[in-house]
Formats: sequence, C-alpha cells, structure tokens
Amino acid sequence: MSHFYGVLGGSRGEATRCGTKKSGLVTYAASWNGAIRTHVWHDHQISKDRYEVWEAPWKGAGNSKLLSRGIIGEQT
Repeated sequence: MSHFYGVLGGSRGEATRCGTKKSGLVTYAASWNGAIRTHVWHDHQISKDRYEVWEAPWKGAGNSKLLSRGIIGEQT
C-alpha cells in the first residue's frame, strides 16, 4: 500500500510514482548544471515521515550538498 506519492510534470504530461513505508520515495529534477534530489521515508524508530533535499551531481556536473532535512509536517 502506498504511503508516499510523487507527481512529475513536464513537456510530455504528468507521471506519478508511489512509495511504501519500506521503500520510501526518491526524486531527481536535473539540468545540465546538476540536480536536486529529494528523499522521503518513514522512520520506524520515531514513527514519523522524514525528508532530505540535496543538491546532487548529474552527468558529471554539479555538487553534492545537503540543503534541508526534517520531519514532514513539522517546522524546521
């Protein structure tokens, strides 16, 4: 059963992906200069959903840098 839901829109329309508490969900939005990677997952130790947002390399370009992390629905 899906716990996470992702939507991607672009020139070819919209696509969706689902993730479970076990699998989580990872997304990339990329350009020629690098990418933004998001990761959402369920932290079983605290029974909350977490997220991280990273600047990430893409096809040899860009940096790896943590931009944000936290618990979904809570102020950081």
